[in-house]
Amino acid sequence: MNDRQIHLSFSVHLTGAHPAGWLHPSTQMDGDSDIKAYRRLAKLAEQGLFDLFFIADTPALRVDSLDVWSRYPLFTNVLEPLTCLSALAGSTEFIGLGGTSTTSFNEPYNVARQFASLDHISGGRAAWNVVTSANDYAARNFGHAALPPHAERYARAREFVQLVLKLWNTWDDDAFIHDREAVRFYDPAKMHPIHHEGAHFKLDGGLNIGRTPQGQPVIIQAGASDAGKELAAETAEVVFGSATNLDKGKAYYADLKGRMANYGRSTDELKILAGISVTVGESEQEALDKYETLKALMHPAVARQRLGMDLEADLSDLPFDEPIPEDRIPKSANLHTAYFNEIVRMIREEKLTLRQIAQRYERGTSGVRGTAKQIADKMEEWFHGGAADGFMLVLQLQPAGLEDVVRHVVPELQRRKLFRTEYTGTTLREHLGLSRPQRRAPSALAAE
Repeated sequence: MNDRQIHLSFSVHLTGAHPAGWLHPSTQMDGDSDIKAYRRLAKLAEQGLFDLFFIADTPALRVDSLDVWSRYPLFTNVLEPLTCLSALAGSTEFIGLGGTSTTSFNEPYNVARQFASLDHISGGRAAWNVVTSANDYAARNFGHAALPPHAERYARAREFVQLVLKLWNTWDDDAFIHDREAVRFYDPAKMHPIHHEGAHFKLDGGLNIGRTPQGQPVIIQAGASDAGKELAAETAEVVFGSATNLDKGKAYYADLKGRMANYGRSTDELKILAGISVTVGESEQEALDKYETLKALMHPAVARQRLGMDLEADLSDLPFDEPIPEDRIPKSANLHTAYFNEIVRMIREEKLTLRQIAQRYERGTSGVRGTAKQIADKMEEWFHGGAADGFMLVLQLQPAGLEDVVRHVVPELQRRKLFRTEYTGTTLREHLGLSRPQRRAPSALAAE
């Protein structure tokens, strides 16, 4: 009997993922900076037996086009993820705690130490989302006029991840012997200093905290470019997929898992969670009405800015009810490849107007508005169809969206025996069915 089950995560936006979510009367407008609101949401997700509570992030504030950005508080007045997740560790018991930290504007030692600390604090529930950053606002916060080229960012990211892995392997599991009689705090033979000199980093030392409950925190990625998929195939244990239909989801799943053998990895070592935008209703019409209400609240200037941000083009002067001209489309993406490609496809293949694209664009997710049964049907189709091991839920409103999923969708998945009815482990690796890695000597890790 196949006992494979769906894994569930969701992207935490306290006012909801929709650009107009903060305008809906059900949301707490200052929720993204209120730890009590995060705590309530994390407890709700744990009640729903979710694998992972995930916080996306960018180290940046939008400081131009303020008339538009003031209407769309994207990553504005939000808590820093590691600080927030550490605070949540004490008020949750089982759910995984994942957060984003960029490789472009950090140092490997700091990231290794922060996530190792979170894993210790939470008893083995930490996950690091590896990103290279995808906006020039972040670059300007760290002394650069713009992001480095895509290929350069990923070359740095690969070395960064490998160095973090080395740091997490500084100690054997039983290195700290705490022997008062022998006056020996740790066994020197079980500490393994790192001597690394690469194209981007030089480090001589080791991590000043012991090996973590999970062996090492879970590594998450979401790359859709060739460089991103190669990095994921080599190092990721969870990937957030961005396919917008089943066929694309199957192709992405097969492509990414098919690359893993090149790095000596089994496909079981990676879980692909497809992005899915969910709106639950007692009927399909009720769910559609909920979504239409949010779309009607979105300011037209926000719609243009949101598309322009991911197309990497200025659309502010274009008529709302005409197609986006071909000469406005850049030759290639330097930021979010999957988002860019989806907008270009809608322009070229579907011949949609700017307004139509703005209303339909889901930022790398497959949208479903309907009853719990309809949503579970879609999840089951993707899961059994070879397109996903689980789902990263994008919920247009919070906390209402998560409440609907926990109360209606989770029981439907459980009825189908597709989702757990209780936690059977205490660590995120146990929830995901990932093994605890054995400590490897630095010489056994890539990118020496």
